Amino acid sequence: MKIDRRDFCKVVVAGAATALSGGVAEARPPKELPPKAVGILYDATLCIGCKACEVGCKEANDMPMDHTSCAEQAHGVTGVWDAPDDLNSRTMNKIKAYAQGTAEVKDRPQDGYSFIKRACMHCVDPDCVSACPVSALTKDPVTGIVQYDPDACIGCRYCQLACPFNIPKFEYDKTFPKIVKCQMCAHLQAEGGIPACCEACPTGASLFGAVPDLLEEAHRRLTFKSGERQSYPIHSLDGGETRTAEVRGYYPKVYGETETGGTQYLMMAGVPFEHLGMPDLGSESRARLSETIQHGLYQGMMAPTLLLGGLVYAAYRNTHEDRMDPPEAPDGKASQAEEVPDD
Repeated sequence: MKIDRRDFCKVVVAGAATALSGGVAEARPPKELPPKAVGILYDATLCIGCKACEVGCKEANDMPMDHTSCAEQAHGVTGVWDAPDDLNSRTMNKIKAYAQGTAEVKDRPQDGYSFIKRACMHCVDPDCVSACPVSALTKDPVTGIVQYDPDACIGCRYCQLACPFNIPKFEYDKTFPKIVKCQMCAHLQAEGGIPACCEACPTGASLFGAVPDLLEEAHRRLTFKSGERQSYPIHSLDGGETRTAEVRGYYPKVYGETETGGTQYLMMAGVPFEHLGMPDLGSESRARLSETIQHGLYQGMMAPTLLLGGLVYAAYRNTHEDRMDPPEAPDGKASQAEEVPDD
C-alpha cells in the first residue's frame, strides 16, 4: 500500500485540529414544572396505616396480589394476605412503618412511630427519563406525570439504576417482563377522576391537586401549632370535602419541594425524613450532570471518528490504482490469468 507522506500528514493534522476544536459540553438548564402539573401531598401525621390506598391502587391498575410476604411465611400459609414488605413488580404503592425505641407515641422521633408512603415521586427533572435510551419513560408536558410505555421498553433497566428513590421495579418472573411504577392513575385522570390512592384514603393523608396549590397547602400546615384542631381537605384539594383533626406537629420541611430539582409527590411528617428511609438529596437533578457527561463523551468521540475516517479514505485513495491495474510480471509484461486445462 502506497500512502504519500504529505497526504498522510495532512489527514493527521486535520484530525488533530478537529479534536482540539471541540468545545466543553455545558450542562443543560434544569427542567421546570409544567404550569398545569398535578401531584399528591402525603401527610404522614394524618396516615393511620390502614392501607386502603394500597388496595385502591391494585384495583384501579389490575395489579395481582403478592403472597410472598413475611407475614405468610411466619404463619406458614399461602394465598391469604397481600402484604408485601416493599415496592415490587406487583406493588406500586406501599405504606411502611418507622418505629424508634418503645414506639409509644405516633409522629414522635424518640420512642415514637410514623408511617411513610412509597410510590413514584414524579420528579420535575426525572433521572429515569434521562437514562432511558428508547424513551419508554416520558414526562407528560401538561400534567408532568412520568409515564411508561411497555411497547418501547427494551428491558435494559437503566431507569432502576438512575432513580435516586429506588422506585421502578422489574418483572423478573415474567417471560416478557416490563417495568412497574406508579403513573398517578393517568387513565383515571383522563376520565375526570383522581388517583385511586387519594380516592380511597379516608383521612386525607393522600391528597390530590395541582402542585403549586399542594405546596401552598403544605406550607399552611407548617404554621399549625401542635395540639390545636384544624380543617384538612380530603381526597382532592378542590373537591370540597374536609375533616377536622388534631395537629400532631410537623417536622419543618416539605420533602420533594427542592429534592433533585423538585418532585410532584410531596411529603410531610412529624419526624425527620431520613428516619423514614428517604434519601438526603441536593436541589439539582442528576439528569443534568449525566446528560452533560453523555454529550461530552459523544462530542469527544467525533474527532477520533473523523480522524479514523480520514485515514481510511487516504488508504483507499492511495491503493485505488493498485486495485484497478493488474500487477506487472518480472519481464515487464502484465501477467495474465492462466487457463486451467481440461482433464
